[in-house]
Amino acid sequence: MSDWVRVCTTSELLPGESKVAWDGDTPILVVNYDGDYYALEDRCSHEDFELSAGEFDGEEATIECVLHGSKFDVRDGRALNAPAYAPVVKFPVKVEGDAVWTRDDR
Repeated sequence: MSDWVRVCTTSELLPGESKVAWDGDTPILVVNYDGDYYALEDRCSHEDFELSAGEFDGEEATIECVLHGSKFDVRDGRALNAPAYAPVVKFPVKVEGDAVWTRDDR
């Protein structure tokens, strides 16, 4: 298990916004959904393509892969429509002071 990786400050990740952090070779997409922070592997489970290239819907809590249109719930990583059926890996997030942190805990 790796150490926590600093993503940004809370003021740099407002509701409806997202940022990508790297934990070694793992890209992690961190989103602010209505004041809560969630982290997913920045990789579509259907095809190895970065989810961060897609649109984060801050009202529906979804991210859409621009390659084939699969949507994922950012809160738990589950796939919401075909062609993706497998969930995206979810990672822990913590806020300490004004900093947002995540890590690849696999």
